[in-house]
Amino acid sequence: MIHHQESNNYLLLLQGENLIISLCYFTIAFSISYSIWRNRETGIDLIVLTIAGIFFSCAVGHIFHAMEMFGFDNMTIWQTFADFATVIVAASFLSFYRSFSLLTRFSQIVASETDLQIQNQTIKDTLEKLKLTQTQMIQSEKMSSLGQLVAGVAHEINNPVNFIHANLIYVEQYTQELLDLVELYQRNHTNNNSEIQEFLESVEVDFIQEDLPNTIKSMKVGTQRIREIVLSLRTFSRMDEAEFKEINIHESIDSTLLILQHRLKDKPEHPGINIIKDYEQLPLIECYAGQLNQVFMNILTNAIDAIEEKNSKLKFAEIAANPKQITIRTLVIDNDWIEIAIADNGIGIPETIQQQIFNPFFTTKPVGKGTGMGMSISYQIITEKHGGKLECFSIPNQGTEFVIKIPIRQ
Repeated sequence: MIHHQESNNYLLLLQGENLIISLCYFTIAFSISYSIWRNRETGIDLIVLTIAGIFFSCAVGHIFHAMEMFGFDNMTIWQTFADFATVIVAASFLSFYRSFSLLTRFSQIVASETDLQIQNQTIKDTLEKLKLTQTQMIQSEKMSSLGQLVAGVAHEINNPVNFIHANLIYVEQYTQELLDLVELYQRNHTNNNSEIQEFLESVEVDFIQEDLPNTIKSMKVGTQRIREIVLSLRTFSRMDEAEFKEINIHESIDSTLLILQHRLKDKPEHPGINIIKDYEQLPLIECYAGQLNQVFMNILTNAIDAIEEKNSKLKFAEIAANPKQITIRTLVIDNDWIEIAIADNGIGIPETIQQQIFNPFFTTKPVGKGTGMGMSISYQIITEKHGGKLECFSIPNQGTEFVIKIPIRQ
């Protein structure tokens, strides 16, 4: 009798324990469900929902155990159904968890692939920058070497040309004195020596007296021209000057034009290119002289190329009726800046590529005629080296204008 009483007390205690456990499970399931409901706008996580279902099914199973203490019979069957439901929900959870694990792995793979693409793009950009820097260094070194070569040649030419030009003054003076002597002799000598007369006729002394002064003047003009070219070469060849210096911008432009004179002259297939200078009075400009000369050379060369390309499609008479020209305009802006505008009436630049002309390695010229670095380096020299601006304005088939703006003082 006592043993039976103890057994009943044990079952009662066990059923009370199941009741408490079921209430805990119900509380957990309700809390999770309420949290899902409150955050429903951000989306429902199936894994969390499945966990709530597990707690709920466990709570149902334990409540069936506890209901026996209230006199309900056949609770074992209902408990079996509840346990079976718990197994199903748990199996669903494992399936969801496995899917979630795969999804997590997939997300990690996608994230790794994205990181790899970013790293590859970074490496690609770095290689492009290295390539650009290397090309710019090579170009700068070539221009520096060219400047040294030109300066050396100009110096070697300058000495003998100065010697010839200086002595032509005396040659002209002495020749004139000799011609005056011959003329004085002809006026005052009365003896008509046949041998002298024959010699005078054979050498055409009258022609010599008239032409010799002109010949000497032509030689002086030629030597003066050589001196100007040498001076322009020396002005242009300041490629290796590493410091800011005050220079006359007009002299730099004129020296560049003189070097390009052979491309501006008349040719059998088309007339020459006119240069129109609209120079305003400018102060001395503080700049890298050699680098600015390189910019002028690149822009003027492109202008000549554009004009020649347009000329190639026209007849000589058409070109003569609409002369090709390059206009160079300078002015002071706000007392602190200067503007240099170089405009041509060549073929122009299509709108589709106007935004690309300052990009490294971009060129519209045939292979072997352009590297695509001229305007890119020019843009870098103006914007980075001088803190200025370089802009391009173009209308197809009408012409192009490059506008350079740099501060007077750096």
